[in-house]
Amino acid sequence: MNRATTATSAHTIELFDRYVIPNYKRFPVCLVRGEGSYVWDAEGNRYLDLFPGWGCNILGYSPPAVVRAIQAQVADLIHVPNTWYTEAQGEFAELLCTRGFGQAFFCNSGAEAVEAAIKLARLHGEGRYKIITFENSFHGRTLGALTATAQPKYHEGLGPLVAGFRYAPLNDLDEVKDLIDDETCGILVEPVQGEGGINTAENDFLVGLRKLADERRCLLIFDEVQTGLGRTGTWFAYQQTPVQPDVMTLAKGLAGGVACGAMLARPEVAKSLRPGTHASTFGGNPLAMAAGCAAVRMIEEEGLLDNCRRMSDRFRTRFEALQSELPLIRELRIRGLMIGIDLNVPAGAAVQKAMQRGVLLNVTHDTVVRLLPAMNIAEEQVDQGCDTIAEVLREIADES
Repeated sequence: MNRATTATSAHTIELFDRYVIPNYKRFPVCLVRGEGSYVWDAEGNRYLDLFPGWGCNILGYSPPAVVRAIQAQVADLIHVPNTWYTEAQGEFAELLCTRGFGQAFFCNSGAEAVEAAIKLARLHGEGRYKIITFENSFHGRTLGALTATAQPKYHEGLGPLVAGFRYAPLNDLDEVKDLIDDETCGILVEPVQGEGGINTAENDFLVGLRKLADERRCLLIFDEVQTGLGRTGTWFAYQQTPVQPDVMTLAKGLAGGVACGAMLARPEVAKSLRPGTHASTFGGNPLAMAAGCAAVRMIEEEGLLDNCRRMSDRFRTRFEALQSELPLIRELRIRGLMIGIDLNVPAGAAVQKAMQRGVLLNVTHDTVVRLLPAMNIAEEQVDQGCDTIAEVLREIADES
């Protein structure tokens, strides 16, 4: 049963104006409940959300299996520290590692997972400390993860940053070869850059990184915070490449919308994260672990990896037809249900116009309309979203 609300959007916005630090740019809408790919505001307006939870709601809003798992778990244990064993954490680690690899460390977010990977790389490097990352990457907002994020706009006013990070263009192996040296302990790459505009690392490039890492005794780290848990049509994006990383970071949709992060590492690497070197107070808490177990099982039981691939093809067919009609669309970038529509004009107006028509989108890198739909999105919802986006982009093209 959904909790009733009597507050208007205006009332909630007034509370925020008075008591919440305004470090986010928010739309003037208060969301109160969601179901599947739909969400409702305080005034009862319904929206089709094609960017639910910034990718965290990978199973849509309030997925029933996850809700039931949380309700059952909360009656038994809400939180216990990691000085004790808990059944749910062991089960979730098994589910992830048997679908991926290695052993798991649990935390609460993608940034925390990346911080754990940075520490692991330096500990395993035994004195080596440099890490190579890539332009237009995004790895998180904590200071280490932020330094790893090779976008100067995120660094402004926050220096000095963490020492030891070097940046290369994505898919430029020669530049990586020039940067790597005897002090390098890791190479950190997103197989698909999400915030960077849905940019894909080429297979030959990843094979080259794997070879370099092996030759120079560095860890190859994949940031799969956005691509993980089926977003690209396989459990993890690395499974669509010839390469397996040494370490992988996960979060966002990992627990069906509940705050959860993880780092997976090969056992021979994981042992470098010794007791006392790293921890997370709420990491691996029973609620998140129960939700994560339910999310994995829901994906399998409902055939959502297959649905992800089929709906990806449906989006691609619709958007390719639209691209052939509108020169406004400069490029399409689609990997599973990670979708970028790169325009030759700023994309902010498209997001606003779509929201006015009841469809929620995102813009990244100024010109890229970004979609991260739920894996269980239905055909009619894909068509509804594509119809609205087509209407909006035609309108913008006429105005240009």
